[in-house]
Amino acid sequence: MALNLEAKKVVVEQVNALANDAISVGVAEYRGLTVDQMTMLRASALDANVSLRVVKNSLAKLAFNETTCECVLPVLSGPVILGFSQEDPGAVARVFNNFVKDNEDLVVKGLGVSGEFVQADQLKRIANLPTKDQAISTVMALMLAPVEKLVRTLNEVPTKVTRVVSAVAQQK
Repeated sequence: MALNLEAKKVVVEQVNALANDAISVGVAEYRGLTVDQMTMLRASALDANVSLRVVKNSLAKLAFNETTCECVLPVLSGPVILGFSQEDPGAVARVFNNFVKDNEDLVVKGLGVSGEFVQADQLKRIANLPTKDQAISTVMALMLAPVEKLVRTLNEVPTKVTRVVSAVAQQK
């Protein structure tokens, strides 16, 4: 069903709002996917806090104008689905990468991460980036290791003092 001018303006505004808030955007061609496969893709995206949109390429180009998502404009051709992540730069790549493992009909055309275009062949590299929670836990573990060593060292001082006092007492 064709959209009238007002409906197109609404779509452009919605996609522009997503693009302005997005840390990363993914573009994938969905030609050949069944309705069930698309439903599975949407469900996995929902679980990962990724917004998926199927939009006419001409409307997406208007919506991406002067946003960080502008870097993916060269790959907007054919029937594409757009994925937007507002929190995790690797979320879209993980959703697409996990889906492609079982559904070869989804062809990732490229990603935009913080305004930089990433070729589709780098999908696995971006998908393997740690999530925010994983990065925080790694940093915390690195920060706590020296503190733990200091606590162990300080804990040994009373033990050594007790041994010395005991040895002196036994000598007397």
